[in-house]
Amino acid sequence: MPAADVDVNRELNRLVRFALLQGLIEAEDAVWAANGLIGELGLPDLRAEPVADDLLPGASPDGILERILDWAEAAGIIEGGPEERDLLDTRLMGVLTPRPSDVVERFRALSRTSPRRATDYFYGLGVASNYVRSARTARNIRWRTGTDFGELDVTINLSKPEKDPRDIARAGKAPATGYPRCLLCRENEGFFGHPGHPARQNLRLIPLDLRQGQSWFLQYSPYSYYDEHCIVLNGEHVPMAITRETFENLLRFLDLFPHYFVGSNADLPIVGGSILSHDHYQGGRFVFALDRAQVERDYPARSGVAMGRVNWPMSVLRLASREAAPLIDAACGVLEAWRGWSAPEVGVLSRTGDVPHNTVTPIARRRDGRYELDLVLRNNRTSPEHPLGIFHPHADVQHIKKENIGLIEVLGLAILPPRLKWALSELAEAWLRGEVDLAAHPALAAHDPWYRGLRERHVGLEAEAVPGMFRDEVGRVFARVLSDCGVFKRDDAGLEAFDQFAAAL
Repeated sequence: MPAADVDVNRELNRLVRFALLQGLIEAEDAVWAANGLIGELGLPDLRAEPVADDLLPGASPDGILERILDWAEAAGIIEGGPEERDLLDTRLMGVLTPRPSDVVERFRALSRTSPRRATDYFYGLGVASNYVRSARTARNIRWRTGTDFGELDVTINLSKPEKDPRDIARAGKAPATGYPRCLLCRENEGFFGHPGHPARQNLRLIPLDLRQGQSWFLQYSPYSYYDEHCIVLNGEHVPMAITRETFENLLRFLDLFPHYFVGSNADLPIVGGSILSHDHYQGGRFVFALDRAQVERDYPARSGVAMGRVNWPMSVLRLASREAAPLIDAACGVLEAWRGWSAPEVGVLSRTGDVPHNTVTPIARRRDGRYELDLVLRNNRTSPEHPLGIFHPHADVQHIKKENIGLIEVLGLAILPPRLKWALSELAEAWLRGEVDLAAHPALAAHDPWYRGLRERHVGLEAEAVPGMFRDEVGRVFARVLSDCGVFKRDDAGLEAFDQFAAAL
């Protein structure tokens, strides 16, 4: 867009007014904030002009920022590309975001009367400051698919911008300082960013009192996969580990924020999340399919802790208690037993030599006055037949989902790659043309066996039903993915092995 097509003075006035209405700044801050903005853009001045409130955006400043970035790119202030645009818009919003101490003070004041009001404030701040990029996550394609395990949530992730060649070239020239050490380190708060590491001037962290002698912090995810997707991060750069402290921390978090769930990725490669180098948890205010799943078999309660097998494609042991201490003891007992458990008859081996394979994905919530802890049994062993993992999406479903199955997918929310948006559209077009295979479409070849099977099962499908059919079938593939990851399969042998493990506890 030519620079002349954007009135940057008007857009900056709109941005200052937006910040006032959203509570990012106070009236006394307006001139100071305006000077900070023009300083970042190298402008000589900012002429005040009235702004009609009804012409401002809702909770996110994304639209205003996009026009300012268009102007900056056309004016030669930035070269362009998603990464450089993000660096600039974060600098601008950093000018308007309250100081960390002010945010912490207000959060703590609200927490004394209502933890929910505190998180409402903090999440609203993240959206208004554009740290939580809600305008981008709104582009994600979402739906639900009914399965034997209830409705599963499916998302095609379109929110993260793809790398531009200019971004890649700049990243190659960026200095490798090792500061911050990773994207979850506490030192990201206010970090200026550079090609290869995002700017974080608008990031704010809330210190948490999880355990004495350790620093933990609360923040929100910039690319939320579900409502109020938050991250609880260790103040030290230490690797992920599932221990007694993990269970204690998760339940302590629920004491602070009973309206949230919280869970941890597993601590082994393949079955862990994408960042194993920094200890952290994830939580938020969302009801997942696993939350709705019911216990299908009760096991004997011990020390006031109820225990049962959940009707779920993965192997889930649900523990519940009104008291935290016995629940933590029970969870430690399960973890210790599982780490040493082998069931060769169903392919479960706890170790190969000195290499451990068994761990858990824990998920905690409050329900009906009780703590509830789901322990999802995981195993990361590989084989020649399944080199990416025996309990990992198998080869025949990797055209839909190949990546690791972490905490969010375990809960029943599929995070699928952006390539599927194009693929599903092309598959629907091929279907409507009556093509029975994908020989004419090499880019779709990975989907061919699946596509042929669908044509056999959906003979005579009405044209208007084709897109919905593909979405439903993707959801069913996701259910299969979760079944692949289940260590005890849902057949007679698998469920018997599950019951034997529970009995041994």
